[in-house]
Amino acid sequence: MKTEHDTLQGERVTANIWRCPDGVYRWSYEYHMLKNPTILFTVWKVLGISIGAVLAFSFLIGLCDGSYQSAEDWQGLGTLFLILAGIMLCLSVIAYLILGALYGWKYQVLFEMTDEYVRHIQMPKQFKKAQAIGWVTALVGAMSGKPTVAGIGLTSAASSTMTTELRNVAALKIRRSRNTIHVNQKLDRNQVYVEDADFDFVEHFLKQHCINAKIS
Repeated sequence: MKTEHDTLQGERVTANIWRCPDGVYRWSYEYHMLKNPTILFTVWKVLGISIGAVLAFSFLIGLCDGSYQSAEDWQGLGTLFLILAGIMLCLSVIAYLILGALYGWKYQVLFEMTDEYVRHIQMPKQFKKAQAIGWVTALVGAMSGKPTVAGIGLTSAASSTMTTELRNVAALKIRRSRNTIHVNQKLDRNQVYVEDADFDFVEHFLKQHCINAKIS
């Protein structure tokens, strides 16, 4: 039996996800940086693509001006690639360790999801999971007649946000073992984190609404 408090909060659709009175699905996720290295892997991927692009450009220039004519020349290009990759690898690990230490090895993320978009909102470090859930439900309940104002309030209270339009998603990458769904547009990369108990619901929802996405 629903209480008045439940009505103000909205409808609980899974263990941790609420469909709020403004029609938006919302949930909080506490990301553990040591247990889940998804962010570090993403950084490595981006760096790898960047290094590859630079080396490909250098390779094309070398072919045009005749710089690569011997085995030693090709070996030098390979050595350059390894040096750059090693430097970037070390720097990214150091940066990740510093960032992790600053956040206490975990940070709080709030997600909003509708038929049109999914929004990744990183909360301030001191914001605890229980506080995040209570803040969302109380705010939306108090402003259930003003969903636009509520949305602005949530966004302004967060340290950073990223919104992905579902119709523009080119690829969905399901990584259940990491509690992560990659929601990728052609240029933008978003990551949705979901608890085990909620994963099936979010995965199914995104597959239904990302109609142009390649799923892997």
